[in-house]
Amino acid sequence: MKNVGEAPQEELATGERSTRNRVARSILDHGPSTVAELAGRLGLTQAAVRRHLDALVADDVVEAREQRVYGARTRGRPAKVFALTDCGRDAFDQSYDKLAADALRWIAEQQGGEQAIAAFARARIAAQSGAYRKAVESVPAEKRAEALARALTKDGYAATARSAPHPQQGEQLCQHHCPVAHVAEQFPQLCEAETEFFAELLGTHVQRLATIAHGDGVCTTFIPKTSHAPPTARAPKNTAHASASTAGRNPA
Repeated sequence: MKNVGEAPQEELATGERSTRNRVARSILDHGPSTVAELAGRLGLTQAAVRRHLDALVADDVVEAREQRVYGARTRGRPAKVFALTDCGRDAFDQSYDKLAADALRWIAEQQGGEQAIAAFARARIAAQSGAYRKAVESVPAEKRAEALARALTKDGYAATARSAPHPQQGEQLCQHHCPVAHVAEQFPQLCEAETEFFAELLGTHVQRLATIAHGDGVCTTFIPKTSHAPPTARAPKNTAHASASTAGRNPA
């Protein structure tokens, strides 16, 4: 006989699924996270978070990995973090990845190979650049990375900006989600064009440290602390090229 106040089994299952989705969504929005970070963001006990993570790992939605450390490494083992798998990202993606990849492959075959893909990637970024330029130009130089992160978030990239870890002097622009990650795996020109655009938009050399398309948990771009040129000024050609050359790679 059911105890007083006990929810029906269906309600319990629905509640579990809802909380589990919240855990996965938090990882999507904030990037690879520790149990403590998830518990703090979601208002759950660490034991409850571990239970939901165990289920998500069993379903191949998230995976455990060592926390990636940028800059000087401290003593002790890196904290364990949980990141979305490709399967987990697929649950959030609504894009027509195969159609897009097929279209780009056709462009490469019919219109001039990798150069045609690079031209398409730059044209795609240029078509989307208006909102990003408006966001960056409306704030002081020291707020530009943060403004760009907010604009990217509106386009589904779940982006944040934060101070880079010591001893680096600058900021890290982190995109915790990429709507075109599966296509960018096959066509890194998409990442390269985006990196070039960030350099131009922010008026400084930037360096892509990691990308989701290359298997990292988050796309991370380092923006050094430097005197900022006007956001409409185009970065020197060799600077943009050097910045883009790391797109799609893991940190050294």
